[in-house]
Amino acid sequence: PETGYDMQTVTQDLAGLLREIQRDGFVNPLVCGQSWGGNVVLELAHTQPKLVRGVVCVDGGFLELQNHYPQWEDCAEALRPPKIAGTKIADFRNYMQRAHPDWPETGINGALACMEHLPDGTLRPWLSFERHMMVLRGLWEHHPTHIYSQISVPVMFVPAEGPQGIFNETKRSAIEHAAQLVTKVRVEWFSPADHDLHAQHPERFAQVVHTAITDGFF
Repeated sequence: PETGYDMQTVTQDLAGLLREIQRDGFVNPLVCGQSWGGNVVLELAHTQPKLVRGVVCVDGGFLELQNHYPQWEDCAEALRPPKIAGTKIADFRNYMQRAHPDWPETGINGALACMEHLPDGTLRPWLSFERHMMVLRGLWEHHPTHIYSQISVPVMFVPAEGPQGIFNETKRSAIEHAAQLVTKVRVEWFSPADHDLHAQHPERFAQVVHTAITDGFF
């Protein structure tokens, strides 16, 4: 769509999806989100607690960009995505394999699935640059610290720590702050790990979530 990338609208869309899949028996699922998606599922837990069993925030949920970039223009300049449309698919795969030599092939394939593969052998992101910037603006406007204490469902933060992480210098204090305010909270650090830790360590991440379900946290 042309509009609707603010956190409130995106969360309402996600809530609508959850209501729709209830018809197929998927009632009160555990909902996971990564990076921006971590903030989305945190907002979902805040506004629609009856729809979820709990949420998992994967290297996200604690992101409060205005603490780092008080001005939107500075945030937009620092975090704008690279324009990779037109890159050859094979070149992008090779780049990902060089940049992430410890990722399994499933992780590389997952990254490639974020792109439309065109007949000429090039790719372009499914999410256009302009819409990506709208998503970033919605994240910049979000203030998770304002809602932590109002969340009633279990929240598990799964932050990544490592050279390719995000906001490493303030992440531990941000997570500690969240852990003090969220009523039912668990933190599972992945260190060292990339921002896309679910792609880098899929089995370990799945086991962390599975354990939290089976031991009664969720």
